[in-house]
Amino acid sequence: MSVDRHLLQVLCCPITHQPVRPLRRDELRLLNERIDTGELLYQDDTPVSGPVRDGLITENGERIYLVEDDIPVMLEERCISARAAGLKT
Repeated sequence: MSVDRHLLQVLCCPITHQPVRPLRRDELRLLNERIDTGELLYQDDTPVSGPVRDGLITENGERIYLVEDDIPVMLEERCISARAAGLKT
């Protein structure tokens, strides 16, 4: 994960204010598999394009935020439902 660990300590979901943690490798694999189907959407209903190298997930496992060029994109409209990504049942 390329996000500074000190930054991770202060980052939180803009919707729920939950802390976030880096996605594990298995979670990234599942996320990329869903992206490959072309059915995964951001909160604003635009398609997610991949592959994704880094991401953050809320502590409650509900929302995923991508990290692009080492910068976490913590925007409400750019989050991904973990349930839609197959990470939460």
